Amino acid sequence: MLRTPILRAGLAALAGLLTLTVPASWAPASSAHASVGPSATSSSTPYLPEPTGPHPVGTTSLRLEDTSRPDPWVPEAKTRELMVSLWYPAKSRTGRRAPYVTPKESELVLKGKGVTGVPSDVLSRTRTHAFSGAEPAGRGHTLPLVVLSPGFTDPRSSLTALAEELASRGYVVAGIDHTYETFATTFPDGRLATCAACELDVDDFGKKAVQNRAVDVSFVIDQLTGPHPKWEGASLIDPSRIAMAGASLGGASAAETMLKDSRVRAGINMDGFMSAPIPASGVARPFLFLGQSLHSPGGQDATWDRDWEHLTGWKRWLVVDGAVHSSFSDYDLLAQQIGVELGSELSGSRSADITRRYVRAFFDLHLRGKPQPLLDRPSARYPEVKFCSSETKTCA
Repeated sequence: MLRTPILRAGLAALAGLLTLTVPASWAPASSAHASVGPSATSSSTPYLPEPTGPHPVGTTSLRLEDTSRPDPWVPEAKTRELMVSLWYPAKSRTGRRAPYVTPKESELVLKGKGVTGVPSDVLSRTRTHAFSGAEPAGRGHTLPLVVLSPGFTDPRSSLTALAEELASRGYVVAGIDHTYETFATTFPDGRLATCAACELDVDDFGKKAVQNRAVDVSFVIDQLTGPHPKWEGASLIDPSRIAMAGASLGGASAAETMLKDSRVRAGINMDGFMSAPIPASGVARPFLFLGQSLHSPGGQDATWDRDWEHLTGWKRWLVVDGAVHSSFSDYDLLAQQIGVELGSELSGSRSADITRRYVRAFFDLHLRGKPQPLLDRPSARYPEVKFCSSETKTCA
């Protein structure tokens, strides 16, 4: 049984494989008494790295409602409501920069992760690069769609740097808040949903969660590519080129989604414990494992070893020296900027640089057919990234 109130205490409270299923707690940089480093002040402005692609980035949010099922965590909610952010190439850099999170969401995320000693609204000040409501750009049915699923308790905004990068390179990106699995999800009418799943005792929680996320993802794809799409720019999407990436629980959900939905052509698990095993029938479409060193073959997480042989298509297994669990979201670089210590050895924007580059290479190869030597061998530009072999139990 997975007791999620215990999980909220973070990695410091647990040992062994259970730590791989949840985000790390954010420990204060300078002491055990929730103080922060000297570089963090009430006036500090966190920022995401600029996208590297040629396109301006637009963004908008959608409220979607699946009336075919009740909410899996709050059954009295007779329908499943989701908030989805879309990032996309835009015609121009006009309008205001999109907010990262609201001040209240910032407060709840920091509280949930055990962070004190920093302004409660500090994450809401984060400078992004996408323009709210900017007009989409592109020709009809030409843009690949990438769905992003965040870690357990993390909002969809936690993958913004990756989403903006992909959008600047001509992708439509859909980031999903899996309602009641995040510390804070705000709906357009002002309602705020918090982490009801964090308060439940659920047998085989991880398996239930990834199965539910797979349904969420398929529903979102339906709403973006079906006969009555919910986004005005949906006609730009090429429904034959859809893929998914996720961090932590969202990464584990990528394989489950591919098993259930053949429209998802390729998937990436970023540092997620595979809580629902891939069956012997396997996944024959491209898949990438990308994580911290404890996911190395024969390492602390045996689930990647177990499932590797059931990935029967194109596959790679990469680990990043010096990374921590939050290195595959925005939170590694943002924590450093606000003076919170996570234990990462990747300074500045290095975690985002590595994640964005390898994720983009994977999607460029498998959704656009562009050769990617970066995925064939180690790179001198990214010496932290090691290619792993399950046969030799080594990464080099």
